[in-house]
Amino acid sequence: MAGEKTRRDFLRDTALMTAGAFLAGSAARNAACAADQDIDPSLIRNYNPGMRYRRLGKTGLWFSEISLGGHWRNRDGSRFWNEFSEEVVPDDVRSNRTEVVDKCIELGINYVDLTTPAECLAYGAALKGRRDAMFVGADNHMLGPRNRENITVEKQIFNCEECIRQLGFDYLDIWRIQADMGGRNSDDDVKICVEAFHKLHEQGKVQFLGFSCHNRDWLKHLIETFPEVSMVVFPYTAKSATQEADPGHGADQKQSLFPALADRDVGSVCIKPFGGGSLFRKQNIVFGQDMEGNAEDHEIAQLTLAYIVSNPYITCSVPGMTSVAEVVNNAAASKRAQELLKGEASLDRLNDHADRMMASLPHDYQWLHDWVRV
Repeated sequence: MAGEKTRRDFLRDTALMTAGAFLAGSAARNAACAADQDIDPSLIRNYNPGMRYRRLGKTGLWFSEISLGGHWRNRDGSRFWNEFSEEVVPDDVRSNRTEVVDKCIELGINYVDLTTPAECLAYGAALKGRRDAMFVGADNHMLGPRNRENITVEKQIFNCEECIRQLGFDYLDIWRIQADMGGRNSDDDVKICVEAFHKLHEQGKVQFLGFSCHNRDWLKHLIETFPEVSMVVFPYTAKSATQEADPGHGADQKQSLFPALADRDVGSVCIKPFGGGSLFRKQNIVFGQDMEGNAEDHEIAQLTLAYIVSNPYITCSVPGMTSVAEVVNNAAASKRAQELLKGEASLDRLNDHADRMMASLPHDYQWLHDWVRV
């Protein structure tokens, strides 16, 4: 199929780039990857030579290209934990998240991306006494501007301060605000968030500002309009590619997001690499019950992450990881990226799994079709 050929060409080109044959492009893009330059490891938090690092745009921070998504499987097999009763982290959750963070730190993963109160509480406990081992980006989706009642400066300051309190920190590296997923927040809404950010920044509570959204046109307008934004968070899966395409599945997909990111020197954190788990044969992982996965799923996870980080515009991918085994497997995709993307057989295998993933997306994840072209 023509679309598959396009993705193979993209894979082949970016695999070559990863080996050092840089494509023509902006200085911002070509400066992104520490693995391709002589970067002083002392500039990189929690450096490990087995991990590649990329500059998060104009922040000057260096993130591991495989980082940690805040989600992990719940006791009923759902995709994330939202709240804990009376804000008490269960002992088994505390132990599990501490072991996962231990392994992340050991392997050079240095950013964690959080979106719920439970995640702030659990990772705050796991990082207690070692706050400087990882960069932390956080927001509370229930307190953010997805709810119009929350769009005041005072309520957004409260949103951020609640994240800081639940983490047990003094400050956030990045306040990564969760905008309306469909892109329905106005410029005036964003201005309120920016004003809140400035106040928090002046108080030393936040270093940098980011936004997440599921609407590419909204994100493109955001970074072209608001210079305060240093990072954006959006989906990029095994099926995503950068080529321009005709509009499809409800979104205008004619314009690529990546040139705008490079032009404004804005970092990019990519979520949903595995389509919420739809990529895998084993999709019913339950917290505390056989969380190790299987060899086939580990292999396709590595191949998918290698594909995603072969895109030079992407700062990092943040898969959620329920077990230490997942951390070990996913982190290895960074060092093995060039090897994993060699040969038509690998590309065909990735395409087959990506097609099956898209065909089996649950109803609440159908919007990922909007991110086949980014």
